[in-house]
Amino acid sequence: MSWDVGGLNERLVRDTLVYILAPLALAVRHGRHLGYRVDRTVVRNTVLLSLFVLPFYVVGSSLPTIRAYYPMWETSPALAQFLPHAVMQFVVALAAETYYRGLLCVGVREIGFKSVFISPVVYAFHHLYKPPIELALSGPTDVLFGAVDYKSNSILPSVVAHGVGLGLLDWLVLHPPLLAPERVVRWFQWLPIPL
Repeated sequence: MSWDVGGLNERLVRDTLVYILAPLALAVRHGRHLGYRVDRTVVRNTVLLSLFVLPFYVVGSSLPTIRAYYPMWETSPALAQFLPHAVMQFVVALAAETYYRGLLCVGVREIGFKSVFISPVVYAFHHLYKPPIELALSGPTDVLFGAVDYKSNSILPSVVAHGVGLGLLDWLVLHPPLLAPERVVRWFQWLPIPL
């Protein structure tokens, strides 16, 4: 957390080193796997998790605090600029999921299902600077992603749900909202956090 980065390119380098290569080195050193596997169950769970979180990204993209925060790095809706941005965002999500769900969940699955509760606190700390609604959802999301990955014995479900979701969120925020922001804020005005 103390290695600050200025842009998406720097974030990509840092996250690849810290969250992909370091956990992979630990896994190899200690004879563990981090969930880099694919089978029919994994593909099914990937599709189901991605479909489950899709409405959260659509609704979230209409919230004023989310629209003000995203995209985190400059891009445009022009495909020539947006597609490379989305690919880099996907790698950032792959890095996060390798660390949080791979190293801290699937990588320690021998302790049982309770492994899904290891990373939510750390994950929340990494979301402290984000919009309050995202911080509030980060813990439950982390548990859900961990549970699906634990049951799948693979991080593919959370990688795809997170990576495609980030790209989708940026795409939606770069365009007029699909849902009226005033209506979405009314739906959630009971929450004691800024929307």
